[in-house]
Amino acid sequence: MEYINLFVKSIFVDNMVFAYFLGMCSYLAVSKNVKTATGLGAAVIFVLLCTLPINYLINGFLTNNPFGVDLGFLSLIIFIATIAAFTQIVEMVVEKFAPALYGQLGIYLPLIAVNCAILGGSLFMQQREFANVGEAATYALGSGLGWFLAIVCLAAIRERLQYSKVPAALKGIGITFITVGLMAMAFMTFMGISL
Repeated sequence: MEYINLFVKSIFVDNMVFAYFLGMCSYLAVSKNVKTATGLGAAVIFVLLCTLPINYLINGFLTNNPFGVDLGFLSLIIFIATIAAFTQIVEMVVEKFAPALYGQLGIYLPLIAVNCAILGGSLFMQQREFANVGEAATYALGSGLGWFLAIVCLAAIRERLQYSKVPAALKGIGITFITVGLMAMAFMTFMGISL
């Protein structure tokens, strides 16, 4: 039950985009098309799901003073290195097996390495002091799905907005900001959930 609570909470209540505004650069840039948003969202889920448990184990090793020296100050650098390595793997796999998606994502695929939602997941994992690697993996999957849900929903709305009568002053990023704000308020209604 604790894992289900953590999973649901990380998707809806502690959503990286709507609760903490992490990963907004790629979120806004890639959310023009549902197909592209789905590809990037899947890549974010994969990177989070792979890096968070590894970073949990590394963090546990570093903070246990393995050499009689507190190496906790290295955790941020190691988190970034782990994320960068997995981002390179994702980029190579997408380029090899889905060249059309690779072409659509363009520069945004390598930006997963510096996507603050990915690093934020590792830092939140460290801050919340999860009891085991299972909790870290559950949080990673929930956070990734929350980010995926946010970007795909915004992409679907933006595709529909192309055929809507939007005032000229709000066309483009203006109406997108308003939409994201309304989506964030909608996600705030989940804060009362208690499992």
